[in-house]
Amino acid sequence: MMKQLIVATGNSHKVEEFESLLAGCGFELCSASICGGMPLVVEDGVSFAANAAIKARALRGLAPADAWIVADDSGLEVYALGGAPGIYSARYAGELASDSENVDKLLKALQGVPAGNRGGRFRCALCLIDSDGNEHCFEGACEGHIAEVPSGSSGFGYDPVFVPVGYQKSFAELGDALKACLSHRARAAHSLREFCRPPTRP
Repeated sequence: MMKQLIVATGNSHKVEEFESLLAGCGFELCSASICGGMPLVVEDGVSFAANAAIKARALRGLAPADAWIVADDSGLEVYALGGAPGIYSARYAGELASDSENVDKLLKALQGVPAGNRGGRFRCALCLIDSDGNEHCFEGACEGHIAEVPSGSSGFGYDPVFVPVGYQKSFAELGDALKACLSHRARAAHSLREFCRPPTRP
C-alpha cells in the first residue's frame, strides 16, 4: 500500500502543482482535506524555512500517524526593495489581499525603477516531516526580473509580473509545463523527490 504524503495547504493551486511536481515520488499525494482541512496557523517565522515548518507541524498533529507531511513557504524577493515582499509576499497589500492587490502594490513600489534594476527571485522552502517525526528542509530559487505591467493569464500570485532569466515572457505567459521546469518550487521539489526516491536495486 502506497504511503500518504499530505500537502499542508488550503490553496488548491498548490495541491495541483505538487501533484505534478512530485509525480513518481512513491507516495499517494493527498490534500489537507483528509485531515479535516488545513488548520489556521500564525506564520511568524523569520524565514521561508521557518514558516514551512510551522505549517507542516500544525498539520502533523491532525494527520494519520503513518502519513508524511509536506508544507511550503515561498515568495518573491525584489533586490531594489531590500528583499521585499519576502516572507510577507502573500499578504504584502494586507492580510486578506488578493493576488492583484499584491501585484499592484509591488508595481507602485517599483515605479520609476529602471529595467536594469528590477531584478529579483522567487524562493521556496519545503518542510517534509516523515512518519517518525523527522524534519527535512529543501530549498529552491528562480532568478528573474519584475515587468512594468502584468501579462498572461495562467499561474497565480506574482506570476504575471515575474520574467525568469533567459525569457521575455512572464511565468503567467509561459504556461504550467515550462514553469514546472523553471520555478523555485519545482527546484525544491526536485530535491525532495530525489530524497524520497526508493534506492535502485543492483
